[in-house]
Amino acid sequence: MGQMPPNMQDYEATRKSFRLEAPEYFNFGFDVVDKWAEDHTKMALISVSPDARQAEKHTFWELKVASNRFANVLRGLGVKKGDRVLIMLPRISQWYIAILGMIKLGVVPMPATTLCTPRDIEYRCNQAEAVALITDAENAHKAEETVASCPSLKHLIVADGDRRGWIHWDREMATASPRLEDVEPTRSDDPLLVYFTSGTVGYPKMVLHTQASYAIAHTATARLWQDLRPTDLHWAISDTGWAKVAYGKLFGQWTEGATIMQHNAQGRFDAALTLRILEKYGVTSFCAPPTAFRMLVLEDLKACDLSNLRHCTSAGEPLNPEVMRVWEDGTGLTIYDGYGQTETVLLVGNFPCLPVKAGSMGRPVPGYDIAVINEDLEEVPTGEEGQIALRVKPDRPIGLMKEYWKGEEMMEEAFQGDWYLTGDKAYQDEDGYLWFVGRADDVIISAGYRIGPFEVESALLEHPAVAESAVVASPDDIRGNIVKAFVILKPGYVASDELTLSLQEHVRNTTAPYKYPRLVEFVSELPKTISGKIRRTELRQREVEQTSGGAS
Repeated sequence: MGQMPPNMQDYEATRKSFRLEAPEYFNFGFDVVDKWAEDHTKMALISVSPDARQAEKHTFWELKVASNRFANVLRGLGVKKGDRVLIMLPRISQWYIAILGMIKLGVVPMPATTLCTPRDIEYRCNQAEAVALITDAENAHKAEETVASCPSLKHLIVADGDRRGWIHWDREMATASPRLEDVEPTRSDDPLLVYFTSGTVGYPKMVLHTQASYAIAHTATARLWQDLRPTDLHWAISDTGWAKVAYGKLFGQWTEGATIMQHNAQGRFDAALTLRILEKYGVTSFCAPPTAFRMLVLEDLKACDLSNLRHCTSAGEPLNPEVMRVWEDGTGLTIYDGYGQTETVLLVGNFPCLPVKAGSMGRPVPGYDIAVINEDLEEVPTGEEGQIALRVKPDRPIGLMKEYWKGEEMMEEAFQGDWYLTGDKAYQDEDGYLWFVGRADDVIISAGYRIGPFEVESALLEHPAVAESAVVASPDDIRGNIVKAFVILKPGYVASDELTLSLQEHVRNTTAPYKYPRLVEFVSELPKTISGKIRRTELRQREVEQTSGGAS
């Protein structure tokens, strides 16, 4: 595609002028989706089948009518404003229809991944006192195992097929009215949705976002970072149960009028199929987690016609400089890394109007005062490590969660002084770019040295034999901890003592000598969260248990 100027052309000027404000009343379904629906032909959603051979298309008008019908289905069941509903669906159009219908009524959706176990479902339904659950036929049995243990759960809705004892989606939708009238307006501070997010300890926390704050704030995510406009076809690789679906395929994208694409991927990530989809459907904007990009760059990128693709973004964990280099060599496109949390919208990002420093998170998103602070809640000097924090006083920015619902103690930990504390470590350079170090509990302290796992992982990835790696602390009697690397090899390479030495020497030469992995374990896979982030916590705990077991 021909080059067009980015939406944000002057970062500093935008920082001074860009403001997003929440009105007294707001509803994303009525005020955004239904507004675009005034043009009955404007495309909103393309849902691609698992094999990518078929695509189901929906205009904004069709989504308006379908979401009205679903809202009326819920009203007929007695589900009302403020009620919580667990929605656990794969990447199919019914997810969007249900979400929009709930938002219109002020019903609070709780997105969950289809990978949830019966125990996960039970915990979520009971914690939030959910009154209904929506899932597909393939996952319905999980919900059935929990119904007896969930006293608040009154309605089970199956989005495909027919199941005894369940409300039949197609049957109810066919008889529901396409007009939605006499709906109580939603105020800006009314609940919008609840996400469950894992902490370092205990069960998942409930993150509560409000109607206007979260939806409107994602305008910056889509307009400034993803550089979207109404002519774009945007594909963000994300499960419908992740917060990344809100970042990449819902609020900001439709606010900007872009068409959203989703692929009902099944099983392991398929890099070759992903490239074929990008080519076949002419995707113009693409967002994927680093895990996906690491696999994509192992393919023959130059064999694909990606001429329609103009903008690429990544988030979820830091992006390795080597991956960025290979992707740019193969496609001619820069990957713009970004940083945010389930509790927030995008806070830091790389933008088309600024030079990209490979490996950096970028600079603060306009509208957000981001700083690196120490334990005394004071900003640290340039180059010094600290915790990433968002200023919330005197004015609380929109896009930040209202609260950890039913989590007063967690709120006290997260909100201190003038700041919301992210729990992530970074430093800021002289140009204002932030560089991710790791979670506060991921930093490795070895013989007095502080070592961020990401830097070691990036160095390992530059070795020709390494496809992916994870680095954690392993207990050591002499140094307290030593660096251990778990390594997945590329096809054609075989684990050996010689290869271990080669990797160690490579890291010595690429980073500071004290950062090299003194232990290397070759593995076939790495434990990851549902959203694709490496679970270093699990690997670190495994090391602790093995070390203590060996010493007993």
